[in-house]
Amino acid sequence: MKLIFEKSVPGRGCSLLPPCDVETVYPSEYMSRKTAPALPEISETEISRHYTELCRHTYGVNCGFYPLGSCTMKYNPRIDEEIAALPGFAGVHPLAPAHAAEGCREVLDTAKVYLCEIAGMDDMTFQPAAGAHGEFTGVLLIKQYHASRGDTKRNKIIVPDSAHGTNPATAAMCGFEVVNIASAPDGCVDLEALKAVLNEETAGLMLTNPNTVGIFDENILEITRLVHEAGGLCYYDGANLNAIMGVVRPGDMGFDCIHMNLHKTFATPHGGGGPGAGAVGCKAFLADFLPKSALMDGGERIQVRSFAGNFLVVVRALTYLMTLGREGIPEAAQNAVLNANYLMRRIQGTFEPAFDRICMHEFVLDLSEFKKRTGVSALEVAKSLIDYGMHPPTMYFPLIVHEALMLEPTETESRAALDRAAEGFCKLYALADEDPDFIRSAPHSAQIARPDEVRAARNPILRWREA
Repeated sequence: MKLIFEKSVPGRGCSLLPPCDVETVYPSEYMSRKTAPALPEISETEISRHYTELCRHTYGVNCGFYPLGSCTMKYNPRIDEEIAALPGFAGVHPLAPAHAAEGCREVLDTAKVYLCEIAGMDDMTFQPAAGAHGEFTGVLLIKQYHASRGDTKRNKIIVPDSAHGTNPATAAMCGFEVVNIASAPDGCVDLEALKAVLNEETAGLMLTNPNTVGIFDENILEITRLVHEAGGLCYYDGANLNAIMGVVRPGDMGFDCIHMNLHKTFATPHGGGGPGAGAVGCKAFLADFLPKSALMDGGERIQVRSFAGNFLVVVRALTYLMTLGREGIPEAAQNAVLNANYLMRRIQGTFEPAFDRICMHEFVLDLSEFKKRTGVSALEVAKSLIDYGMHPPTMYFPLIVHEALMLEPTETESRAALDRAAEGFCKLYALADEDPDFIRSAPHSAQIARPDEVRAARNPILRWREA
């Protein structure tokens, strides 16, 4: 489709403002533009059609099955949006005095109580603007803790090889040396590999549980005990919290701090660049190191982001929590686990799971043998799924599984939707033997079939420029 600038026609517009009846006053010359802004000139009808067409070309959870692994692309209830749009929330000024924002303060206080209970933590900040920003804040808590005790030799963070890429990046940005440890054959932390790297330089461990291959590490209490005995702290990456919320608490597993992706686990909008919220919780002994905002901490400010963070994301998350309640939150987690296991077993016998065992909220398919036999790669299967009305799952991640496809169906999908997805996978499996070239040229129904992804990543064109 054409850009809105390409649809522009000089002289066309949709403004119906009456002539100005007061004297026109222009800014000083040094403040004025030298050239007119390059804005599209287009009618109201064409504007409406343009954005409607864009909407048709955008795929979201409201369009169909969206099993993007490790991202929890769940349905966001409309009531969350309605509450966040209330004037008292949407219209509050960030510099409003405390007495004029008491309702907002109550939202943050209540959300803190609920989320600390779910996480097993004692205190929390909502300042971080996203998951990776939450990681950064949480790891800085660990760094500040060791510095406060004069234990400056602790300069290493342990990260499993199955971790999200943000984990080693975060540790490095915080000034730590990253120590990778290999996974055991069962996809979990190799205890012997962990023991081999623990020493007086260990600052902490970053871990997700369930982990990135969708398995709950049964050795988690031993893992956190070993790190604590070595003098390190344990950081919980909350990316996979959707599988265990309300069922088991990271704090009870031995973790000292955590970030939670409110824009994933607690059904606030996810994707499109934000906004997000990476709430960071911690045990009491780390609470003094949390960033502080004027609204939440009586005027004191030690901040990682302006004000109290993305407040309306917290409003949405709290609405979700209060709607589901104490019974609904664990039920959502249990249904997410049920859906993942159901879909994995429905697909099994064609594409095979990388780890043939009960999974949690997500699972990983290993297409290595399939590719050797048919010549069709995981990327080509993912592209073909678009023709079956599905968003492609996560591809080639985690790196410990070659030709990986990672699926997370989430709790909001019905059994009928999962059956349709499984049927699509099974048809593709058979088609790979009958007509592999058809799969390699997929998708056949998308607006853009095969973009040059390497070129797009290395030389992105992010804005229109007038010729």
